[in-house]
Amino acid sequence: MDTGTHVVMGLAIGGISTLDPIVAQSSATATSVMIGAIVGSQIPDIDTVLKLRNNAVYIRNHRGITHSIPAVLLWPLVILAVIYPFFPEANLLHLWIWTFLAVFLHVFVDIFNAYGTQALRPFSSKWVALGVINTFDPFIFGIHVVGLFIWAFGVHPGYTFLVIYGIIVVYYLLRFAAQRSVMEAVKAIIPDATEIIIAPTMRFNHWRVAVMSKHQFFVGRAVKNHVRILDQFNRIPVPETPVLEAAKKDKNLSAFLSFSPVYRWEVDEYDDYYEVRFIDLRYRSNGHYPFVAVVQLDRELTIQSSYTGWIFSEEKLRKKLDIIPG
Repeated sequence: MDTGTHVVMGLAIGGISTLDPIVAQSSATATSVMIGAIVGSQIPDIDTVLKLRNNAVYIRNHRGITHSIPAVLLWPLVILAVIYPFFPEANLLHLWIWTFLAVFLHVFVDIFNAYGTQALRPFSSKWVALGVINTFDPFIFGIHVVGLFIWAFGVHPGYTFLVIYGIIVVYYLLRFAAQRSVMEAVKAIIPDATEIIIAPTMRFNHWRVAVMSKHQFFVGRAVKNHVRILDQFNRIPVPETPVLEAAKKDKNLSAFLSFSPVYRWEVDEYDDYYEVRFIDLRYRSNGHYPFVAVVQLDRELTIQSSYTGWIFSEEKLRKKLDIIPG
């Protein structure tokens, strides 16, 4: 989920903790639990700082080890080590319980996004991405904000957010049902599909669709269970040519390939250089595919420039590549 949603979820956990008699009877415990819940709801995304290095490192590692099973167990202890000295009167066990719950909830809700997490590490490095909730979901964020306003007007936060979380559970079930309906509609249109990726958007009934069959890629949109195919590409395996083999050694392209399951590729040859481009087919927007990896190599197949990330115009891509004008 996005940062804002994780913040309001941390506040919600702090509100629910008031139902705990140990928390309710101690101001030190209550205050430290609220701080722990807010920090715990954010700390798995500390790996966002990797973006300051470069996109390749960020793509490879975001929601990776910081969202793993060992991390979920470790983060509450780190937070307690920082918070507890300021609140020595707080109940340490209950501070840990509620902080752990905030960390766990962060990782758990991220599983339902299309991006997903490596939440099963170290047992599996597979990305767990159920693809039913958008990274920012207006309903989930909005109902939390409503709960905070109700709390501000003096209604008990524990019961308020228990009701809200009951509503959210029903909302998640509805999202799963809607996704399944789209899945069945896609199978009816493309019966030989080998892989179907259905990704949510901010609108409840609107979905992105990317499909692989043995010989083709299909990209489309779905509104409710009505699927419209917008683009269709022949599925051509990446050949083992010298140009492509050299390009694959680039850190940006390597990061892209570790992340993207559905892509097409292009190789363009110019007077004095080659340009290799891999295009993720999951994120079509206004007829454009903004998530790409591009590598430029000279005639000796030495990498001169590369980039991976979100690009919405060719002009901006050229500025990112910076070395060869194209």
